[in-house]
Amino acid sequence: MANYYSDIKEIKFELENSPLMQRIVELKELGYADKDVYDYAPQDFADAMDSYDRLLDIVGDITGNVVAPNAEAVDAEGAHHENGRVRYASKTVENLEAMNHAGLNGMTMPRRYGGLNLPVTAYTAANEMVATADAGFQNIWSLQDCIETLYCFGTEEQRKKYIPRVCAGETMSMDLTEPDAGSDLQSVMLKATYDEENGCWRLNGSKRFITNGDSDIHLVLARSEAGTRDGRGLSMFIYDKRDGGVDVRRIENKLGIHGSPTCELVYKNAKCELCGDRKMGLIKYVMSLMNGARLGIAAQSVGLSQAAYNEAVAYARDRCQFGKAIIEFQAVAEMIANIKARLDAGRALLYQTARYVDIHKNLEDISRERKLTPEERQELKQYSRLADAFTPLAKGMNSEYANQNAYDCIQVHGGSGFMLEYACQRIYRDARITSIYEGTTQLQTVAAIRYVTNGIYAGVIAEMEQQAMLAGLEEDSTLYRLKEMAGKFNACTAAVKETGDQDFHDLCARHLYDMAGNIIMCHLLLQNTQKAPELFGRSLQVYVNIAEAEVEKHFTWIRKMTPEKVDFYRQA
Repeated sequence: MANYYSDIKEIKFELENSPLMQRIVELKELGYADKDVYDYAPQDFADAMDSYDRLLDIVGDITGNVVAPNAEAVDAEGAHHENGRVRYASKTVENLEAMNHAGLNGMTMPRRYGGLNLPVTAYTAANEMVATADAGFQNIWSLQDCIETLYCFGTEEQRKKYIPRVCAGETMSMDLTEPDAGSDLQSVMLKATYDEENGCWRLNGSKRFITNGDSDIHLVLARSEAGTRDGRGLSMFIYDKRDGGVDVRRIENKLGIHGSPTCELVYKNAKCELCGDRKMGLIKYVMSLMNGARLGIAAQSVGLSQAAYNEAVAYARDRCQFGKAIIEFQAVAEMIANIKARLDAGRALLYQTARYVDIHKNLEDISRERKLTPEERQELKQYSRLADAFTPLAKGMNSEYANQNAYDCIQVHGGSGFMLEYACQRIYRDARITSIYEGTTQLQTVAAIRYVTNGIYAGVIAEMEQQAMLAGLEEDSTLYRLKEMAGKFNACTAAVKETGDQDFHDLCARHLYDMAGNIIMCHLLLQNTQKAPELFGRSLQVYVNIAEAEVEKHFTWIRKMTPEKVDFYRQA
């Protein structure tokens, strides 16, 4: 029987082999205070890690033996639109029942609300495994993460009302996008008005492209301030499906992720509650939602890359041509090695990002209960900056890799890959959305470029070089190559900044973003290889070749580009 946790050794490695993990668990467990209240709470770090291991083994079993076998049926059936409501595909219902029966909801929520109190890093591992099995189902299941925003910014009364319901298996959605407000969320016009007679808020208008839009509990971005037209007039609201007032106008007919209903919603005087402070919906709360969602899509992308790798290897070993398995042909072997290298590099970036997010979020949680010490405030500042810098890298780079890996998986299959009976075509269709939703790769570049120009990425790379040298790699040829790449990245950054031309800066941003991502992932793979060469040594050598070629390409492009040539890229 398959198990997507025990069968994929790299996931467990990422959980167990970072020096940050002990600090993460200490913060999440608040010094293991829950052990005196809940008999299942961990006693210490080793006990906590053992708990995560056991829990993730359950996720691995369900994803490998329930969700994955159901994926093709879910893709074929899709969700149904009936009388203004959504009915999931029959096998999606089976998936949800399996996850609910195992208690795999409210994973990061505190135990006092019925949650499992997992750190983000462990939850990310679960997310990845669910996506490997079925990316469409992962969209539904992982939206439980929306409860983080309510937990952070809602009242205690709202926490007690809604969090236990999510922990018990109720579903969530975040209702942000509208027909005329996609990436430009400050243009949201769904109207929120206060009903003085009934002492509640009411929502009127429509939303579009809402993932799992007929969920039980919605977080809704709406315009609460009459006469405004920008982000300062937007607030966040909680809508409870039990109160009625929202209908599903239609389910979008999509290229992929068919099991995940993407809905157009109509709000008709729908009762709701204000979440947090008025006017802070976009400025503060949506950013919290989006950062969590972007990490979730990064995990989904890694899961899709793993699925593509699994399918490519299985087919290449079984398919024989000219008297031997096609995996023995160098052209096919290279494609598979490249898929694995991009997968391992992207996974390393994903979990490093999750660890930064964990420390940042846990310290923020503590700061709402007590005043942080000066050392904790400095730690919060450091990891907040790293989490902000790494999240757009993890989302953008991994979503692009998911697309490339799915493409190569079909190529390994040859003509069979174009046939609907092979899973690779579903993986290919499902992967395409990852570089679009929750912020396109282009928007990830916009979010990340300030960390290029302010030197954060360069500083991270320099620190990683120093760590490698302290580990005794000063004469290592791979480290030498990484230093050469870093030199080219720094030279390009300086050259772009020196022009003082904003249009030129914007044109070069994606090239600098890719260079930074490639170099950082090389270093993360190098660190992993020092601890587990049997797992990562091959991928390191392959990925350094990939990254070196990419860095050289971008270096040449920026070196030959000038501000005067910017207009060439404006003409259709």
